[in-house]
Amino acid sequence: MGLFAVFYSIIMVNISKNVRYSRTMGVTKGWYILEKKSLNRSLSSRQMQMIALGGTIGVGLFMGSASTIKWTGPSVLIAYAIAGLILYMVMRALGEMIYTDPSTGSFAKFGSEYIHPVVGYLTAWSNVFQWLVVGISEVIAVGTYLEFWWPNLPQWLVGVVVVATLCLANLTSVKAYGEMEFWFSLIKVVTIIFMIIMGLLVILFGLGNNGQPVGISNLWTNGGFFTGGLKGFIFALSIVVASYQGIEVIGITAGEAENPQSSIVHAIRTIVGRILIFYIGAIFVIVSIYPWNKLGTMGSPFTETFAKVGITFAAEIINFVVLTAALSGCNSGMFSASRMLYTLGLENNLPKSFKKISKAGVPYIAVITISLGILIGLIINFLLPVLFHTPSDVFVVVYSSSVLPGMVPWFVILFSELHFRRLNKDKMKDHPFKMPLYPLSNYLAIAALLVILVFMFLNPETTISLLIGVVFLVFMTCFYFVREKFQTHKEK
Repeated sequence: MGLFAVFYSIIMVNISKNVRYSRTMGVTKGWYILEKKSLNRSLSSRQMQMIALGGTIGVGLFMGSASTIKWTGPSVLIAYAIAGLILYMVMRALGEMIYTDPSTGSFAKFGSEYIHPVVGYLTAWSNVFQWLVVGISEVIAVGTYLEFWWPNLPQWLVGVVVVATLCLANLTSVKAYGEMEFWFSLIKVVTIIFMIIMGLLVILFGLGNNGQPVGISNLWTNGGFFTGGLKGFIFALSIVVASYQGIEVIGITAGEAENPQSSIVHAIRTIVGRILIFYIGAIFVIVSIYPWNKLGTMGSPFTETFAKVGITFAAEIINFVVLTAALSGCNSGMFSASRMLYTLGLENNLPKSFKKISKAGVPYIAVITISLGILIGLIINFLLPVLFHTPSDVFVVVYSSSVLPGMVPWFVILFSELHFRRLNKDKMKDHPFKMPLYPLSNYLAIAALLVILVFMFLNPETTISLLIGVVFLVFMTCFYFVREKFQTHKEK
């Protein structure tokens, strides 16, 4: 918590002293460098909406929903609703700023411009860290899911093929990435909609239950609606909030959208509602059909629901869907992290080569770097248990450690919008996409996120993961200021 107190004190610093800008030299301590060759604006509105959906609807919903239910039972529905409300505030704040300034790496840029350069720096590296870890875990997941059909297929070979394929797609053009992500996300969305419809038929008409409607009594029987009390509810809320991480990728796409203002406003207006419907609808069906305390003993609730209505190859369907969900997660990770490396290159926080753009309008050095990072992560994941005889689930701790860095963009967006309003009062008069209930909504969302972090620290299952995230942020903060001091001394 002390780290965020530091952030808040930094916010009060005079921005003009922190952001140094030079039009003539093209050198900046902020995020204003203009390149002759720029990223292509070729992402359509439909692709952007699916990218945002795909970034949040992942393996966690299909395979891990039972773990969120165990903490608080059926009241997890309220946890998803509250998390969705926080998400809505974050996205509206982001949308308000992007409408005025649609640029690549938007929230990192806003952090540097409206708070302090170190905040933009931390935000960019937090996003890289988050998506790099997610990308590695998703590639590992792909190998696991393919074992369902080909048990003897080497996982390292699967990892190499997947990373190489997605890398080539990202290098081809942003449109190729957008199209691939559109179809990956569409598969997930169609599956969820179909599962919700089938589940409602079971609940209302007894489909697959000998014509006997299941009803919704499982919501309050088996220990009640709030089975884990307030403590269990907030523990669950922290896990639920983490499942929404990734939606802010829509802000990174801003610099490559065809019609950024209209596309982003439309995407943000519709995306949060759709995600809430998919998440809450799917969880409602699951906790209504099955007693919440039995979900931990079964496989994927999605598989069980399809099997219940007589779809005997349900396991094959869900395995295919989670396979595409994992590919989607890695695809999004490559795109998001590479754009942040490109933004760090513009900031002169990385070698100049990271600013290079291919003829297709892609930051190819950044894409290749992230791809190599994922491959190195895969090698480490496979070698650690063998060389050091560590448990095979060590990476689970590392993966969950990305939760705090994944929250950093949300804090930065909410704080940045406060200062954006104060510095752009003239632009707000006719602004068509203002943050509702400003500034109360900002403070409420920030307070809610801080409460969630406190309970993550108190929860034994998430304490280590949270501390790893804190160590990462503290290290990067110290590194930034040491490097700045060294460069200042060198200039003298």
